[in-house]
Amino acid sequence: MEMKERHRRGSVSGGGGAGGAGFLEGEEAPLLPGGLRNRRRRDSQPRYEPTDWDDSLPYGGKVYLARRKLPDSRLCVALQVAVVAASLGTLYYAWFHSDHMHFHLVKAYAHLGHREAQATVGHKLLHGKGVEQNHTAAMEWFSKAAEQGHPQASYNLAVGHLQGHTTQLKPGEAHKLIRHAASHGVPEAEEVMKRVCSKGHCDE
Repeated sequence: MEMKERHRRGSVSGGGGAGGAGFLEGEEAPLLPGGLRNRRRRDSQPRYEPTDWDDSLPYGGKVYLARRKLPDSRLCVALQVAVVAASLGTLYYAWFHSDHMHFHLVKAYAHLGHREAQATVGHKLLHGKGVEQNHTAAMEWFSKAAEQGHPQASYNLAVGHLQGHTTQLKPGEAHKLIRHAASHGVPEAEEVMKRVCSKGHCDE
């Protein structure tokens, strides 16, 4: 019993026996006996180091683009042809029919309620610029712009009424419209106020 106890104490103390040989004082032994041998075996294998790696580029410059472009589908080609044809048609229309194109663009804004656009549409209809001349339609657009206080449209509507064009003005409204235009700096309205309205001809 005493010899077994001495042998156990000598093994635990890590003295000069075979179990504790090879370790210096203060050095910890590995948890697994084979861990050190496996680590040394992995470290001894050569590591791959690329020669063309560039740290200044994302992923070291090793991301490549596709070498071959996939062909476009028939639908994609048809859409591209349609876009090109529409662009060429629009350029042709804008170059040779600019007045007609401008009229329809302005008319679109006029339908949205812009008084400047409404007055411009009335002016184009009155003089037949980019569209067939139509005095009745011109007075309708002048009326819409005049309802929003547009000075030139108010003057054109009043003068059109005095010249006999079809309007919805009641007696005396033409005089008010001309006075409104003159107060907002329309020179033609000021002249009509002096030469026509002063004689009572604007109250019809």
